[in-house]
Amino acid sequence: FLSTVVQYFLDEYARGVTPNPCLVCNRTIRWKYLLDHALAAGADYMATGHYVRLREKSESGPGSWSHSEMQLLKAKDSGKDQSYVLHVLGQEQLRKALFPVGEFTKEEIRAIAKDFGLPSASRPDSQDLCFLAGEDYRQFLKRNAPESLVPGEIRSKDGEPLGMHSGLSQYTIGQRKGLGFSSSQPMYVLEKNIATNTIVVGDRNDLGKDELFVINPNWISGFPITEPFRADVKIRYTSREAAAQVSLRSDGRYWIKFDNPQRDITSGQAAVFYQGDLVLGGGIIE
Repeated sequence: FLSTVVQYFLDEYARGVTPNPCLVCNRTIRWKYLLDHALAAGADYMATGHYVRLREKSESGPGSWSHSEMQLLKAKDSGKDQSYVLHVLGQEQLRKALFPVGEFTKEEIRAIAKDFGLPSASRPDSQDLCFLAGEDYRQFLKRNAPESLVPGEIRSKDGEPLGMHSGLSQYTIGQRKGLGFSSSQPMYVLEKNIATNTIVVGDRNDLGKDELFVINPNWISGFPITEPFRADVKIRYTSREAAAQVSLRSDGRYWIKFDNPQRDITSGQAAVFYQGDLVLGGGIIE
């Protein structure tokens, strides 16, 4: 876990991007090491508490031809849906997966846990990364990746120097507080330029872009979508999906053009493609 998940978290921040280590954990720890161990121990399936649903889609054709596909769907409880972090899975993993809580709301699960006298019935939800143990990620980086804390300039979108930052890893796109300089109006982080080690800021009207590029996509069906298609795209675990056109470029990247500008497009996070409740797949925002 340290070398696979935590080190990825540290390395990506050192590169100036904002990673989601849960994606790596689900792909390599849960649905590789843990699943392999379960199957080797004689298990038929591995069940987890993720709020998602599975559906098997079957097709048949002439003769004895038939095909089935495991589809990943949003949870019944839209407020607890975790399909965003499971878009990294494929058919092999999903055929061995069970998600028993996905058909229930969180309140229904708490009621079931209370009926069985489980202490988790009243346990508060946690939104933190597990390995932070409640610590702010900035302090975690200071202790474990001090090389990511190289100071540099904060500039306006016109290139005017406004102050100094304490390291790109200490800031996120859209951040308003803690920028370290005074201004007559609220200023927000618009861009982190890795090449020049600078942060670009602007006012609220400057926030938002209507396009992004995705690399290393995973398609849950196992079949890449190569023709342009419409989808609702989610760019962060806590964000809402937004309508967009998705197109494959000649260099292998996918270009996402949103109908409306999105405020918090952040390199290193995932862009996940949905059509209704169905999760098509997704990739990393470049």
